[in-house]
Amino acid sequence: MNLGEFLKYTKKADEIIIEALAKTGFSIPEANTLLSHVLSAQHIWAKRILNEKPNYAVWEVFKPEDFGSVYQDNMNLLEDIFATKALTDEVSYGNSSGNNFKNTIEEILMHVCNHGTYHRGQLAKMLKQAGYAPPITDYIMLKRQGLI
Repeated sequence: MNLGEFLKYTKKADEIIIEALAKTGFSIPEANTLLSHVLSAQHIWAKRILNEKPNYAVWEVFKPEDFGSVYQDNMNLLEDIFATKALTDEVSYGNSSGNNFKNTIEEILMHVCNHGTYHRGQLAKMLKQAGYAPPITDYIMLKRQGLI
């Protein structure tokens, strides 16, 4: 799987998890907080790549009615970055603790995708613990279904 495919997977898997949480009426506060974190982190990393100030904090908590628009804005930014930036370009940035680092755009986008995968697993567990059927967001399952 290449990075472009991983971004497509991330996009579809995020859509599925947002839809699953919506079916609960966004009734699991911890899940809403964690999804907010995933969305704010996507935004922050995209803004780092673009050398722009982010609009959100790393643990920003969004209103459930804003999840869709924040998600779509993030995907637009990430897809545009992937399509227009050299993946080997290095990005210098400071993290939320004030430490400075350099990574390539490719490394950062890989991290963004992997970070989402990690937290979607946690969200699925939260859904199950709350009595809901967790959605299937495994890459191979979505690939088999022709969703990516």
